[in-house]
Amino acid sequence: MEILAYIASAFIGISLGLTGGGGSILTVPVMVYLFGMDPLPATSYSLFIVGFTSLAGAFLNYRQGLVQVKTAFLFGLSSIASVWLTRKFLIPVIPQQIFTTDHFVFTSHMLLMMLFAVLMVAAAGSMIKGRNEEKEAGAEDNGLNLPKMVVYGIAIGFTTGLLGAGGGFLLIPTLVVLMRVPMKEAIGTSLFIIALNSLIGFTADVGHFKMDWTLLLSVTSLAIAGVFAGSVIGKYINGNKLKTGFGWFVLIMGIFILIKELL
Repeated sequence: MEILAYIASAFIGISLGLTGGGGSILTVPVMVYLFGMDPLPATSYSLFIVGFTSLAGAFLNYRQGLVQVKTAFLFGLSSIASVWLTRKFLIPVIPQQIFTTDHFVFTSHMLLMMLFAVLMVAAAGSMIKGRNEEKEAGAEDNGLNLPKMVVYGIAIGFTTGLLGAGGGFLLIPTLVVLMRVPMKEAIGTSLFIIALNSLIGFTADVGHFKMDWTLLLSVTSLAIAGVFAGSVIGKYINGNKLKTGFGWFVLIMGIFILIKELL
């Protein structure tokens, strides 16, 4: 099982390098179901792994001129604040048992994994549908919608903070539609925002969880190596078809988690 877990760790990075997003959504399930961690510390590990893996992906895109740094910081202000506050103040007070009945105990483990499964299904739908955000962006000519941008930033930061997932499937449409960033640049900019959100969110966890740094750095190293491998492989594979196929895989995984937690 441990060998499979490390292979899956590399696949997180490969999928991120190939599709420009989505790989981070596998991190928590890998940590929980393959490494046997509890969901709450798994979200903390995920923030570290996703943060540095996304940073590596953003670096590759930056070298090609595909990262809008100013846009990332502008959008990131609200999302970074949201993710930090969520990790610092909400995560520590989540009780182990949410509620109980005579025959059922609803735990924080079940809550987080079911929310994560819902996120996976939503992400899968976005990847499978493959909507043309660039066309949507062209339909919005009334200028930058700052209130919506702030609301989206807070929502994405909250999602990242609570579940330890980067939210790239939400970020890319937001950047393209609300901020009219070209698609290729939106992918690179999204990776940079995810890196900022995740790494700053991780700093709020200091002292909350005991970290196995050997495991954490090993998984992160494999994921980063996967990003570089994925970026090379991606040059020879149709990105749209790959993203659709990966979407179906994420959908199956999300449904599997829902069934596993409910039964």
